Amino acid sequence: MPEQGYGQTTSEPRTPAAPQPELPRRQIDVPAAPGAGSSSLRPQAASSGQGMKTDAGGKQLMVGEGISLAGEITACDLLVVQGSVQVTLNQTRAIEIAESGRFTNGKAEVEEAVISGVYEGDLTVRKRLMIRSTGRVQGTVRYGELEIERGGRLTGNVSMLEDSAPATAAAE
Repeated sequence: MPEQGYGQTTSEPRTPAAPQPELPRRQIDVPAAPGAGSSSLRPQAASSGQGMKTDAGGKQLMVGEGISLAGEITACDLLVVQGSVQVTLNQTRAIEIAESGRFTNGKAEVEEAVISGVYEGDLTVRKRLMIRSTGRVQGTVRYGELEIERGGRLTGNVSMLEDSAPATAAAE
């Protein structure tokens, strides 16, 4: 009886494999470059008039609903929070916290802030702090200008920035 092993061939003809159908490839949606077209990063905020006015080419970061982020954010023109963040903001121009957004155990120093959700921590707003009717701000808060809609809440250690006092007070 002959030994079977490597290097032996069989006399059976091989049949070619059945052709495989080509699978359709998934199309990837690539967002347009900022300013290239009329689409907005946040169309619902733009149409409602509740969002901040920003340059289309600015550096923006959006933390979407259901997303959590912790750490440090630097050199951002606008931070939009719809999810949950525990961050320190450095060199950030503006922050917007949506109704679903939570900014907790953090620190921010910005030019402008619009709060519709929850902010807990240290907040310094050199220009305008706007607390919407659904907004809750708690902690150490310093501001240049303050606006609170009916229903909005502000609690904690709150003070106006010294250099933001009206010019008439300095003239007297």
